[in-house]
Amino acid sequence: MRPFLSRRLSGLVQSDIRYMTRECDRVGGINLGQGLCELPTPSIVRDGAARAINAGRNAYSYPEGVHELRDAIAQKLEREQGLAVDPAAEVVVTVGASGAFAATLTALLDPGDGLLLLEPYYGYHLNTAIVAGLEPQFLELEAPAFRLDGRRLTAAIRPSTRAIVVCTPSNPCGRMFSRGELELLDTIASEHDLLVITDEVYEYVRFDGREHISPAAVGRLRERSVSITSLSKTFSITGWRIGYAVAPKDMAHAITLVNDLYYVCAPTPLQLAVADGFSGPRAYFDDLASTFQMKRDKICGALASAGMAPVVPEGAYYVLADVSELGYDSAREAALGVLEHTGVASVPGSAFYRGKAGERFLRFCFAKEEEQLDEACRRLERQMVR
Repeated sequence: MRPFLSRRLSGLVQSDIRYMTRECDRVGGINLGQGLCELPTPSIVRDGAARAINAGRNAYSYPEGVHELRDAIAQKLEREQGLAVDPAAEVVVTVGASGAFAATLTALLDPGDGLLLLEPYYGYHLNTAIVAGLEPQFLELEAPAFRLDGRRLTAAIRPSTRAIVVCTPSNPCGRMFSRGELELLDTIASEHDLLVITDEVYEYVRFDGREHISPAAVGRLRERSVSITSLSKTFSITGWRIGYAVAPKDMAHAITLVNDLYYVCAPTPLQLAVADGFSGPRAYFDDLASTFQMKRDKICGALASAGMAPVVPEGAYYVLADVSELGYDSAREAALGVLEHTGVASVPGSAFYRGKAGERFLRFCFAKEEEQLDEACRRLERQMVR
Protein backbone atom coordinates (compact mmCIF):
# COMPACT_ATOMS: atom_id res chain seq x y z
CA MET A 1 0.00 0.00 0.00
CA ARG A 2 1.39 3.39 -0.95
CA PRO A 3 1.76 5.91 1.89
CA PHE A 4 -1.10 8.35 2.30
CA LEU A 5 1.03 11.49 2.62
CA SER A 6 0.90 14.65 0.58
CA ARG A 7 4.03 15.46 -1.41
CA ARG A 8 3.61 19.01 -0.12
CA LEU A 9 4.75 17.79 3.30
CA SER A 10 7.94 16.19 2.02
CA GLY A 11 10.80 17.41 4.18
CA LEU A 12 8.50 19.51 6.37
CA VAL A 13 9.28 19.24 10.07
CA GLN A 14 7.84 20.92 13.12
CA SER A 15 9.36 24.27 13.98
CA ASP A 16 12.35 24.41 16.33
CA ILE A 17 10.19 26.81 18.36
CA ARG A 18 7.92 23.89 19.25
CA TYR A 19 10.87 21.53 19.65
CA MET A 20 12.61 23.78 22.18
CA THR A 21 9.35 24.28 24.09
CA ARG A 22 9.08 20.50 24.49
CA GLU A 23 12.73 20.28 25.55
CA CYS A 24 12.18 23.07 28.05
CA ASP A 25 9.14 21.30 29.49
CA ARG A 26 11.15 18.08 29.72
CA VAL A 27 13.78 19.66 31.99
CA GLY A 28 11.37 21.99 33.80
CA GLY A 29 13.17 25.09 32.52
CA ILE A 30 12.19 28.70 31.87
CA ASN A 31 10.86 29.07 28.34
CA LEU A 32 12.31 32.11 26.57
CA GLY A 33 11.85 30.31 23.29
CA GLN A 34 8.19 30.37 22.26
CA GLY A 35 6.46 33.76 22.11
CA LEU A 36 3.77 32.86 24.61
CA CYS A 37 3.40 36.34 26.16
CA GLU A 38 2.63 35.57 29.77
CA LEU A 39 1.61 39.07 30.82
CA PRO A 40 -1.90 39.50 32.29
CA THR A 41 -4.82 39.91 29.90
CA PRO A 42 -6.43 43.37 30.36
CA SER A 43 -9.61 43.16 32.43
CA ILE A 44 -11.65 44.99 29.75
CA VAL A 45 -10.85 42.17 27.30
CA ARG A 46 -11.20 39.31 29.77
CA ASP A 47 -14.51 40.63 31.11
CA GLY A 48 -15.74 41.36 27.59
CA ALA A 49 -15.44 37.68 26.70
CA ALA A 50 -17.50 36.70 29.75
CA ARG A 51 -20.16 39.30 28.92
CA ALA A 52 -20.45 38.08 25.34
CA ILE A 53 -20.73 34.44 26.43
CA ASN A 54 -23.30 35.25 29.12
CA ALA A 55 -25.29 37.31 26.61
CA GLY A 56 -25.54 34.27 24.34
CA ARG A 57 -23.25 35.59 21.56
CA ASN A 58 -21.97 32.08 20.93
CA ALA A 59 -23.12 31.32 17.38
CA TYR A 60 -21.12 31.64 14.17
CA SER A 61 -20.30 35.15 13.10
CA TYR A 62 -20.10 36.19 9.46
CA PRO A 63 -16.90 34.74 7.97
CA GLU A 64 -15.48 38.27 7.78
CA GLY A 65 -16.15 38.78 11.50
CA VAL A 66 -18.55 40.66 13.79
CA HIS A 67 -19.23 44.23 12.74
CA GLU A 68 -18.25 45.57 16.17
CA LEU A 69 -14.67 44.39 15.74
CA ARG A 70 -14.39 45.34 12.08
CA ASP A 71 -15.62 48.85 12.94
CA ALA A 72 -13.08 49.10 15.76
CA ILE A 73 -10.26 48.00 13.44
CA ALA A 74 -11.22 50.59 10.81
CA GLN A 75 -11.37 53.35 13.44
CA LYS A 76 -7.97 52.33 14.79
CA LEU A 77 -6.37 52.40 11.32
CA GLU A 78 -7.82 55.85 10.63
CA ARG A 79 -6.66 57.17 13.99
CA GLU A 80 -3.16 55.68 14.00
CA GLN A 81 -2.16 55.34 10.34
CA GLY A 82 -4.44 57.80 8.52
CA LEU A 83 -5.90 54.94 6.47
CA ALA A 84 -9.53 55.14 5.34
CA VAL A 85 -10.77 51.54 5.40
CA ASP A 86 -14.29 50.28 4.71
CA PRO A 87 -15.04 47.94 7.64
CA ALA A 88 -17.79 46.19 5.70
CA ALA A 89 -15.70 45.31 2.66
CA GLU A 90 -11.98 45.60 3.46
CA VAL A 91 -11.52 43.93 6.88
CA VAL A 92 -11.50 40.16 7.50
CA VAL A 93 -11.28 38.81 11.04
CA THR A 94 -9.38 35.53 11.10
CA VAL A 95 -8.20 32.69 13.33
CA GLY A 96 -5.01 34.44 14.32
CA ALA A 97 -2.49 36.09 12.03
CA SER A 98 -1.46 32.62 10.85
CA GLY A 99 -5.03 32.04 9.63
CA ALA A 100 -4.99 35.37 7.83
CA PHE A 101 -1.67 34.51 6.19
CA ALA A 102 -2.80 31.05 5.04
CA ALA A 103 -6.06 32.42 3.65
CA THR A 104 -4.21 35.22 1.86
CA LEU A 105 -1.75 32.88 0.14
CA THR A 106 -4.53 30.55 -1.00
CA ALA A 107 -6.84 33.36 -2.12
CA LEU A 108 -4.37 35.58 -3.98
CA LEU A 109 -1.53 33.36 -5.26
CA ASP A 110 -1.29 30.21 -7.38
CA PRO A 111 0.92 27.12 -6.96
CA GLY A 112 4.32 27.83 -8.48
CA ASP A 113 4.20 31.56 -7.78
CA GLY A 114 7.30 32.96 -6.11
CA LEU A 115 7.00 34.41 -2.59
CA LEU A 116 9.95 36.53 -1.50
CA LEU A 117 10.88 36.27 2.20
CA LEU A 118 13.29 38.58 3.98
CA GLU A 119 15.85 36.72 6.10
CA PRO A 120 15.71 36.28 9.01
CA TYR A 121 12.12 35.19 8.40
CA TYR A 122 9.37 33.79 10.59
CA GLY A 123 9.36 30.04 9.97
CA TYR A 124 5.58 29.78 9.70
CA HIS A 125 5.67 32.11 6.70
CA LEU A 126 8.06 29.76 4.94
CA ASN A 127 6.28 26.53 5.80
CA THR A 128 2.82 27.90 4.99
CA ALA A 129 4.14 28.96 1.58
CA ILE A 130 5.53 25.47 0.97
CA VAL A 131 2.24 23.77 1.88
CA ALA A 132 0.42 26.23 -0.42
CA GLY A 133 2.63 25.07 -3.30
CA LEU A 134 4.44 28.38 -3.68
CA GLU A 135 8.12 28.82 -4.51
CA PRO A 136 9.93 30.37 -1.52
CA GLN A 137 12.53 32.94 -2.53
CA PHE A 138 14.88 34.78 -0.20
CA LEU A 139 16.71 38.02 0.44
CA GLU A 140 19.08 37.98 3.40
CA LEU A 141 19.20 41.23 5.35
CA GLU A 142 22.68 41.67 6.77
CA ALA A 143 23.09 41.62 10.53
CA PRO A 144 23.22 43.56 12.72
CA ALA A 145 21.43 46.45 10.93
CA PHE A 146 19.00 44.31 8.88
CA ARG A 147 18.40 47.23 6.48
CA LEU A 148 16.32 46.89 3.33
CA ASP A 149 18.53 47.79 0.38
CA GLY A 150 16.81 48.69 -2.89
CA ARG A 151 19.46 47.28 -5.20
CA ARG A 152 19.65 43.95 -3.38
CA LEU A 153 15.85 43.74 -3.24
CA THR A 154 15.58 44.31 -7.00
CA ALA A 155 18.26 41.68 -7.65
CA ALA A 156 16.33 39.12 -5.55
CA ILE A 157 13.17 39.42 -7.66
CA ARG A 158 12.76 36.68 -10.28
CA PRO A 159 10.33 36.41 -13.20
CA SER A 160 8.16 34.10 -11.06
CA THR A 161 8.07 36.43 -8.04
CA ARG A 162 4.50 37.53 -7.35
CA ALA A 163 4.59 38.67 -3.73
CA ILE A 164 6.86 39.75 -0.89
CA VAL A 165 6.37 39.32 2.87
CA VAL A 166 7.36 42.25 5.08
CA CYS A 167 7.41 41.73 8.85
CA THR A 168 7.62 44.98 10.86
CA PRO A 169 8.39 44.99 13.75
CA SER A 170 10.26 41.84 12.81
CA ASN A 171 10.09 38.45 14.40
CA PRO A 172 12.85 37.36 15.09
CA CYS A 173 15.25 40.32 14.86
CA GLY A 174 13.08 43.21 16.09
CA ARG A 175 13.80 45.46 13.12
CA MET A 176 11.27 48.20 12.30
CA PHE A 177 11.46 49.43 8.73
CA SER A 178 11.80 53.17 8.26
CA ARG A 179 9.60 55.32 6.03
CA GLY A 180 12.50 55.62 3.58
CA GLU A 181 12.83 51.84 3.30
CA LEU A 182 9.09 51.47 2.80
CA GLU A 183 9.15 54.14 0.08
CA LEU A 184 11.81 52.04 -1.69
CA LEU A 185 9.53 49.04 -1.31
CA ASP A 186 6.65 51.04 -2.79
CA THR A 187 8.69 51.93 -5.87
CA ILE A 188 10.05 48.44 -6.43
CA ALA A 189 6.74 46.65 -5.78
CA SER A 190 5.06 48.94 -8.30
CA GLU A 191 7.77 48.41 -10.92
CA HIS A 192 7.51 44.61 -10.60
CA ASP A 193 3.76 44.47 -9.88
CA LEU A 194 4.20 42.62 -6.57
CA LEU A 195 1.63 41.86 -3.92
CA VAL A 196 2.92 43.06 -0.53
CA ILE A 197 1.87 40.94 2.46
CA THR A 198 2.71 42.55 5.78
CA ASP A 199 2.97 41.01 9.23
CA GLU A 200 2.41 43.74 11.84
CA VAL A 201 1.64 41.55 14.83
CA TYR A 202 3.98 43.51 17.14
CA GLU A 203 2.83 46.99 16.12
CA TYR A 204 2.38 48.12 19.75
CA VAL A 205 5.65 46.63 21.01
CA ARG A 206 8.17 49.26 19.95
CA PHE A 207 11.02 50.97 21.73
CA ASP A 208 12.87 54.24 22.18
CA GLY A 209 9.94 56.32 20.95
CA ARG A 210 9.82 54.72 17.51
CA GLU A 211 6.67 55.07 15.43
CA HIS A 212 5.12 52.02 13.81
CA ILE A 213 4.58 52.73 10.11
CA SER A 214 2.17 50.38 8.38
CA PRO A 215 3.47 49.79 4.84
CA ALA A 216 -0.07 50.32 3.50
CA ALA A 217 0.13 53.93 4.71
CA VAL A 218 3.15 54.68 2.49
CA GLY A 219 2.86 55.88 -1.11
CA ARG A 220 0.62 53.66 -3.22
CA LEU A 221 1.27 50.47 -1.29
CA ARG A 222 -2.31 50.43 0.01
CA GLU A 223 -3.66 49.29 -3.37
CA ARG A 224 -1.37 46.23 -3.50
CA SER A 225 -1.08 45.34 0.20
CA VAL A 226 -2.64 42.84 2.56
CA SER A 227 -1.96 44.08 6.09
CA ILE A 228 -2.06 41.27 8.63
CA THR A 229 -1.95 41.49 12.38
CA SER A 230 -3.08 39.69 15.50
CA LEU A 231 -4.46 40.71 18.86
CA SER A 232 -2.62 37.86 20.59
CA LYS A 233 0.40 39.94 21.55
CA THR A 234 -1.40 43.24 22.09
CA PHE A 235 -3.80 41.82 24.68
CA SER A 236 -1.78 38.77 25.86
CA ILE A 237 -4.32 36.29 24.46
CA THR A 238 -2.17 34.00 22.32
CA GLY A 239 -4.53 31.06 22.93
CA TRP A 240 -7.60 32.95 21.71
CA ARG A 241 -6.46 33.00 18.06
CA ILE A 242 -7.88 36.32 16.90
CA GLY A 243 -6.25 38.14 14.00
CA TYR A 244 -7.28 40.07 10.91
CA ALA A 245 -6.36 41.06 7.38
CA VAL A 246 -7.01 44.43 5.74
CA ALA A 247 -6.95 44.66 1.95
CA PRO A 248 -8.66 46.36 -0.99
CA LYS A 249 -12.21 45.17 -1.55
CA ASP A 250 -11.63 42.50 -4.22
CA MET A 251 -8.71 40.96 -2.37
CA ALA A 252 -10.56 41.07 0.96
CA HIS A 253 -13.53 39.31 -0.66
CA ALA A 254 -11.29 36.50 -1.92
CA ILE A 255 -9.62 36.16 1.51
CA THR A 256 -13.07 35.96 3.13
CA LEU A 257 -14.06 33.10 0.82
CA VAL A 258 -11.03 31.07 1.87
CA ASN A 259 -11.39 32.08 5.52
CA ASP A 260 -14.95 30.73 5.44
CA LEU A 261 -13.84 27.50 3.74
CA TYR A 262 -10.90 26.80 6.08
CA TYR A 263 -12.11 28.19 9.40
CA VAL A 264 -15.79 29.29 9.07
CA CYS A 265 -15.11 32.19 11.44
CA ALA A 266 -13.04 33.27 14.41
CA PRO A 267 -14.62 32.59 17.85
CA THR A 268 -17.53 35.03 18.16
CA PRO A 269 -17.39 35.95 21.87
CA LEU A 270 -13.64 36.46 21.68
CA GLN A 271 -14.04 38.80 18.70
CA LEU A 272 -16.45 40.89 20.79
CA ALA A 273 -14.02 40.94 23.71
CA VAL A 274 -11.22 42.25 21.51
CA ALA A 275 -13.53 44.96 20.16
CA ASP A 276 -14.00 46.07 23.77
CA GLY A 277 -10.22 46.13 24.17
CA PHE A 278 -9.83 48.71 21.41
CA SER A 279 -12.14 51.02 23.34
CA GLY A 280 -9.87 50.93 26.38
CA PRO A 281 -7.65 53.80 27.52
CA ARG A 282 -4.84 54.84 25.17
CA ALA A 283 -2.47 54.69 28.15
CA TYR A 284 -2.65 50.89 28.01
CA PHE A 285 -0.89 50.81 24.64
CA ASP A 286 1.76 53.31 25.79
CA ASP A 287 2.37 51.27 28.93
CA LEU A 288 2.76 48.14 26.80
CA ALA A 289 5.71 49.68 24.98
CA SER A 290 7.39 51.00 28.13
CA THR A 291 6.92 47.71 29.99
CA PHE A 292 8.50 45.71 27.20
CA GLN A 293 11.33 48.21 26.82
CA MET A 294 12.33 47.62 30.44
CA LYS A 295 12.23 43.88 29.81
CA ARG A 296 14.29 44.31 26.64
CA ASP A 297 16.99 46.23 28.45
CA LYS A 298 17.09 43.63 31.23
CA ILE A 299 17.49 40.61 28.95
CA CYS A 300 20.01 42.36 26.71
CA GLY A 301 22.15 43.21 29.75
CA ALA A 302 22.05 39.60 30.95
CA LEU A 303 22.93 38.22 27.52
CA ALA A 304 25.89 40.57 27.19
CA SER A 305 27.15 39.50 30.64
CA ALA A 306 26.82 35.85 29.58
CA GLY A 307 29.00 36.35 26.49
CA MET A 308 26.07 36.27 24.06
CA ALA A 309 26.15 39.65 22.31
CA PRO A 310 22.56 40.89 21.78
CA VAL A 311 21.34 42.60 18.62
CA VAL A 312 19.21 45.16 20.47
CA PRO A 313 15.71 45.11 18.92
CA GLU A 314 13.77 48.21 17.86
CA GLY A 315 10.41 46.46 18.37
CA ALA A 316 8.72 43.10 19.07
CA TYR A 317 9.61 41.10 22.15
CA TYR A 318 12.47 38.98 20.87
CA VAL A 319 16.21 39.49 20.78
CA LEU A 320 18.78 37.70 18.65
CA ALA A 321 21.98 36.96 20.55
CA ASP A 322 25.30 36.16 18.85
CA VAL A 323 26.59 32.94 20.44
CA SER A 324 29.55 32.38 18.13
CA GLU A 325 31.97 32.96 21.03
CA LEU A 326 30.50 30.05 23.02
CA GLY A 327 32.19 27.48 20.80
CA TYR A 328 29.23 25.39 19.69
CA ASP A 329 29.14 23.86 16.20
CA SER A 330 25.53 24.84 15.43
CA ALA A 331 22.72 27.01 16.71
CA ARG A 332 20.67 23.99 17.78
CA GLU A 333 23.65 22.62 19.71
CA ALA A 334 24.05 26.03 21.34
CA ALA A 335 20.36 26.23 22.27
CA LEU A 336 20.44 22.76 23.82
CA GLY A 337 23.72 23.57 25.59
CA VAL A 338 22.38 26.79 27.09
CA LEU A 339 19.22 24.96 28.18
CA GLU A 340 21.30 22.20 29.80
CA HIS A 341 23.62 24.60 31.65
CA THR A 342 21.10 27.25 32.69
CA GLY A 343 17.62 25.79 32.39
CA VAL A 344 16.69 28.64 30.02
CA ALA A 345 15.22 27.77 26.62
CA SER A 346 15.80 29.77 23.45
CA VAL A 347 15.30 29.05 19.75
CA PRO A 348 18.15 28.27 17.34
CA GLY A 349 18.75 31.05 14.83
CA SER A 350 18.76 28.41 12.11
CA ALA A 351 14.97 28.32 12.45
CA PHE A 352 14.90 31.73 10.76
CA TYR A 353 17.50 31.27 8.00
CA ARG A 354 18.09 28.86 5.11
CA GLY A 355 21.86 28.74 5.44
CA LYS A 356 24.75 29.26 7.81
CA ALA A 357 23.97 32.86 8.75
CA GLY A 358 21.56 31.68 11.43
CA GLU A 359 24.03 29.32 13.10
CA ARG A 360 25.56 32.17 15.11
CA PHE A 361 22.29 33.28 16.71
CA LEU A 362 19.83 32.24 19.38
CA ARG A 363 16.47 33.97 19.75
CA PHE A 364 15.21 34.81 23.23
CA CYS A 365 11.66 35.95 24.03
CA PHE A 366 11.33 38.40 26.91
CA ALA A 367 7.51 38.50 27.17
CA LYS A 368 7.58 37.01 30.66
CA GLU A 369 6.34 37.99 34.08
CA GLU A 370 8.95 39.99 36.01
CA GLU A 371 9.86 37.27 38.48
CA GLN A 372 10.45 34.65 35.79
CA LEU A 373 12.42 37.01 33.59
CA ASP A 374 14.61 38.04 36.53
CA GLU A 375 15.34 34.40 37.33
CA ALA A 376 16.12 33.64 33.67
CA CYS A 377 18.53 36.58 33.57
CA ARG A 378 20.29 35.41 36.75
CA ARG A 379 20.70 31.96 35.23
CA LEU A 380 22.02 33.31 31.95
CA GLU A 381 24.56 35.51 33.70
CA ARG A 382 25.97 32.38 35.33
CA GLN A 383 26.29 30.71 31.91
CA MET A 384 29.61 28.89 31.64
CA VAL A 385 31.38 29.37 28.32
CA ARG A 386 32.41 26.00 26.92
